[in-house]
Amino acid sequence: MAVRLNPYLHFAGDARAAMEFYRSVLGGELEVMTFGDAGGGGGEYPDDGVMHAYLRTDAGLELMASDGHDPQAGGPGKVSCSLSGDDTETLTRWFEGLGAGGTVDVPFEKQMWGDTFGQVTDRFGIRWLVNAATPVS
Repeated sequence: MAVRLNPYLHFAGDARAAMEFYRSVLGGELEVMTFGDAGGGGGEYPDDGVMHAYLRTDAGLELMASDGHDPQAGGPGKVSCSLSGDDTETLTRWFEGLGAGGTVDVPFEKQMWGDTFGQVTDRFGIRWLVNAATPVS
C-alpha cells in the first residue's frame, strides 16, 4: 500500500496567486478547480475562489491549497513546509525564489550540523524550511 502525506494550505482568497507563485518557483503542473466549477460557492465563497488547487512538480513535490480559510482560526503560517535533499543548486534556487517578496528568517548557509539550511516566510505567510544535505564522503 502506497501512502503519502501532502501539505494542504488554506488561504483567505489568494490561493490562486499563491499556487501560481509556487509553480513559478518550483515548476510543475498546476490544476485549479474554482467554486464556480463545482456549482458555485453558495454565497459563502466567490465563484472564482479556489475550491481545490493541486501542484505536482517534476521533482515529485505535491502541494495542495484552497480558499475559504476562516481568519478567526489563525492565519497561514501555522504550517511550515520543508524542502530537503542533496541538490544544492536546485534547493538554493527554490529558497531564493520563495523569498522573493517575503522575509528571510534564517539565511541559507552552512549550519553547525554540516548541511546548508535556511528558513524563509514567503509573501503569502507560509514558512519554508530548506535543507541541502552535505554529501557524505
